[in-house]
Amino acid sequence: MSRIKPLIFLIAIVGLSFTPGHRQKMLVGTDFCGINNTAFKAGEKVIMKVYYSTMGAYIGAGEASFTTTLERFNGKPVYHCVGDGKTYSFFDNFFKVRDRYESYIDTATLLPYKFLRNVDEGGHKIYNNVSFNQAANTATSTNGVFKITDCMQDVVSAVYYARNINFSKYKKDDKIPFDMFLDDEIFHLYIRYIGKETIKTRYGKFKAIKVKPLLLKGTIFEGGEKMNAWFSDDPNHLLLRVESPISVGKVVIDMMGYSNLRYPLTSLSSVR
Repeated sequence: MSRIKPLIFLIAIVGLSFTPGHRQKMLVGTDFCGINNTAFKAGEKVIMKVYYSTMGAYIGAGEASFTTTLERFNGKPVYHCVGDGKTYSFFDNFFKVRDRYESYIDTATLLPYKFLRNVDEGGHKIYNNVSFNQAANTATSTNGVFKITDCMQDVVSAVYYARNINFSKYKKDDKIPFDMFLDDEIFHLYIRYIGKETIKTRYGKFKAIKVKPLLLKGTIFEGGEKMNAWFSDDPNHLLLRVESPISVGKVVIDMMGYSNLRYPLTSLSSVR
């Protein structure tokens, strides 16, 4: 499997370059198997900006947009969620990224029917079209048919699913496990709940929910739980910031624009 991870992975916190591992013991009321959408609605658009930060300076490296529309797929209502990521022209000279990820997600279960990956990262191109049969536990991709586990997520659907987690029922350091299908492999992953805090981003000051994902060794990031992510502490559970150290400095991804949220962004106390 290619270890070149796309820009959008930097944004998609629960799909973010995680490491394969042993199946975690499920917590009571496993949140990734059966949950109602109360966090987002069709028409939502979110812009995230990627920065390289060193010695207090922030250098814009690229951005990603996430859009959600209500459509029909095989006669069923779905959320069509699209993530487009790209590097800015200056960084194109070093490593040009043009990524597009799409997921068609059942409106009732928030499980994906179809996942599309079409990426170009430094000239390395990947295309994969995956259809999920959640009842039969199979995924049919461009490369074949694969057995999957229950309640399988893709990298995009996992982000929207995670926004609906009721974090208030977890204690500090609890792990929230889930399975994700990517590059024709199953990854057994988790999000670790850290707690609530106030955070200042490039956009503004927020009341936030902090989590840690498990990172995959072999990317620009170190393995383990050195990455932090913050969701808005309001009913939207909007991803506000992702931050991780790299060999020199750190990568910071901040929410820098939004429209058509389901609820007012009440976690925002001041704009920068």
